[in-house]
Parts: sequence; structure tokens; C-alpha cells
Amino acid sequence: MKRKIHLLCNAHIDPVWLWEKREGCAEAISTFRVAADFCEKYDGFIFNHNESFLYEIVEEHEPELFHRIKKLVDEGKWRIMGGWYIQPDCLMPTGESFIRQIEVGNRYFMEKFGVKTKTAVNFDSFGHTRGLVQILKKTGYDSYVFMRPLKIVPENDFIWRGYDGSEIIGHNTNSGYNSHIGRAVIKIENAKQRFHDGDNLVCWGIGDHGGGPSKIDLEEIGQYMKKEKEFDVIHSSFEKYFDSVDMSKLRVIDKSMIHCMVGCYSSMSKVKRKHRSIEGKLDLCEKMLAVSDTDYNKKELLEAEKALLYSEFHDSLPGTMIKEAEENVLSLLSFGEEILDRYCEKAFFRLCRGQKKVNDGEIPIMVFNPHPYKITK
Repeated sequence: MKRKIHLLCNAHIDPVWLWEKREGCAEAISTFRVAADFCEKYDGFIFNHNESFLYEIVEEHEPELFHRIKKLVDEGKWRIMGGWYIQPDCLMPTGESFIRQIEVGNRYFMEKFGVKTKTAVNFDSFGHTRGLVQILKKTGYDSYVFMRPLKIVPENDFIWRGYDGSEIIGHNTNSGYNSHIGRAVIKIENAKQRFHDGDNLVCWGIGDHGGGPSKIDLEEIGQYMKKEKEFDVIHSSFEKYFDSVDMSKLRVIDKSMIHCMVGCYSSMSKVKRKHRSIEGKLDLCEKMLAVSDTDYNKKELLEAEKALLYSEFHDSLPGTMIKEAEENVLSLLSFGEEILDRYCEKAFFRLCRGQKKVNDGEIPIMVFNPHPYKITK
């Protein structure tokens, strides 16, 4: 039986980077339009994309396109990839934030498409904490794909072991997640030099500012599939590729995948401080609402949560974006924080009700401890 080359077409779309949010969202809609057209036109072609945030943008602004995508997902021509809300920085957020990224994204994709993915994807994040392994394993993932840091392991596939002994398949896309227009076949040929025994994976598609598949590449790939003698070349998905991987032959890596772009971790400190503030405040607010039995609007609280998650994007939280994009992120964080402040205040005064009257000469102080243990100052 011939070995397979799994071609994974995707479009890495940065909602912000060298552009503002509205331009990133417009590029997502444009890219999804082109991808849907090609999925419908070319037999066997499969487009892969993640990040529920971008699907929400399409659903809101171009519902006809969204319904086409739903049909393509049902037909197996469009694969939901990754399943998170956005591709975040994977070093600075807390474990709770990672769980939120997964939970919000997974819930959306299950509600809208009936899909739960097994492979988490954070192509462009600048490092990946080992603590993710346990979180991924316990939220239903069995594999994880990243690109940076480049060539942190000599092979593409390995077993990534977490602090608690959990294990998933890790895949380092050393040849990159995208390709330049008209050069996808050249990328496939170059990738052959690094192929291992068994099936292999090649990611292609115009990225960073969107684009995804191009007509010239799809048609050249179609011809390449007919001419290739050594390998069976197929349009595929991460899950299909990982199903072919023999885990018994993989090396175990028990460390964090760090670290590149180190300078960004000391830039745009306003975003970092604001992110940390709302990260803690969201946790506090949820606990106060729960113990006080305070009524709240679920949609509003979700908007605050999404403001946090959006700020964690791998060009937002580290600080590798233009000034206008930074202002977009700070504005959204302030919006989310205002919602949380309002609900914290509402819950606090509800908790104050019914407290016993103080004795003469005493000054009452109301303190809320959000932790399940005593704390001292």
C-alpha cells in the first residue's frame, strides 16, 4: 500500500496584527467566500478552519455564506479545525483562561455544527506551556499542532507528556502552516526531503492576511495528484492524519515548547495589565454571582468573557500589533470590565443584605473571600 501525503488546506487569519479588527474580520468573510466556492467546485477538496470568533463574524454579517458552510461541514467538504474561540498566546493566560477558550469555542461549534474536534491547533503562538497537555487531555483532545518555536524537536510528530503524566500527540509544522500563491506543489516537493516512514502531512494555503486556497494551486495540485507515483496524495484533515500515526514509534517530550519572539513579552504593557485584571475579575464575578444568587444576563456575561478571550490572541496579548489594534483591544477589555464591575457591585450589595447590626462604636467592614480557604492579609 502506498504511503499517503495528507494535504491540509487552511487560511491563517489574524483578526488583528498589522491591521485593525474590522479589516481582519472583512478578510475572514472574503476568505470563507472563496473557500466555500472551491469546496463546491472541486471534487475531493477539503478546507480546514478553526476559531469560533471568525465563524461568529460570518454568521452575523453574511448569514447566507454561513448556511453554505454548515452544508459543506455536513458533507465533509469543510472541516472544523482546532475548536477554540481564537488562537491565543499559550504562555501568559492562566489555566482557567485556556479552559474558557476551549469551552466557549467547543460549545459554539457543537451548537452550530454538531462537531467536536480531537486536534487542538495553535499554529502561530510563540510558545506552549506543558500545562496544556493535561487540560487538552481532560477536555477531549488527543493531539496538538503548533509551528513556533520552529524545529524545537527534530521530528514533526512526538508524544507530549504533561506534568500529571497525561499524553497527547504533538505535531510541529516545521515547514510552516501556509504557502505562497502558486507554490503549493513546490512546497509539497520540498517537504518530501523531510518525510518520515509512514504517512506525512503538508499544510498549505495563503495565510496571515487570509486567502486560503487559490485556483492556480488547486488545479496544479489536481494535476500533481495524477502524476505522483510514490505517494497517494489526498486532501485531508488533522484528525485523519493522526489516525494513521503509530504512537509506539514516537519519542516522548516532557517539557514546555518555548520560547520565541521573546521581546514581545515586555511590550504593550497596558494590554497585559488590563488582561490580568479582567482575568481575575471574571473569576471573582462568577463566584460572587453564584453565592449571592444574583440574577444576571447570561449574554452580557458571555460578552465580558469573550472580551477577555479576544485579548489573548497571539498578536494581542504578547504585543505584536499596530497601535490602532492595541487601542481596539484595550477598548474591548474596558467594555468587558465595565460589565463585570456592574455585576460585582450588584452581587456585593445583595450579599450585604441581612447582615446583623453592628454594636455602637463599631465600623462594619464587608469582605468577600472568593477562595475555598481562609486567607490573611
